[in-house]
Amino acid sequence: MISQEELQLLFDKWIDTLRLKNQWDIRLEFVRDPAFHKTGDFKIDCDDRKALLMLNLLNPKQENLEEVIVHELMHLKLYPLDQLTEGLIDAHYERETLAHDAIYTQFMIMLEQTVEELAKCYLGAFGENKNLSFGRCRTMKSFNELYDGLKPIE
Repeated sequence: MISQEELQLLFDKWIDTLRLKNQWDIRLEFVRDPAFHKTGDFKIDCDDRKALLMLNLLNPKQENLEEVIVHELMHLKLYPLDQLTEGLIDAHYERETLAHDAIYTQFMIMLEQTVEELAKCYLGAFGENKNLSFGRCRTMKSFNELYDGLKPIE
């Protein structure tokens, strides 16, 4: 397991690499709460441009915590675009309708996929640990299990 000191050094490296240091006041916070089920997450104060990156040290789902740091920092880097898109969705679709829920869900899926792809690219180019995490795969259904319960097409 990587030490807190090493994680802090990686965090400092990545806020420099991603040019976030002069845009946000960001602090890395280590979480040891059994109720915290994510590997990483952010709390953001947009008005004050402060952010807390929370990193789960008790039961992380990912093996490479550097990858998690990069992923979460990418969320912060893309936050203005995220907020603009959410605002546009809210302006054009009434909340708590099927249409709003459908477009919002698709946006969130695409946002996560984009953030993860960018994190992988940066990790591959500049990371100390270039090994990708496959921890979430262990909780997913196998390819064959995806078809369980489906009726055959006739």
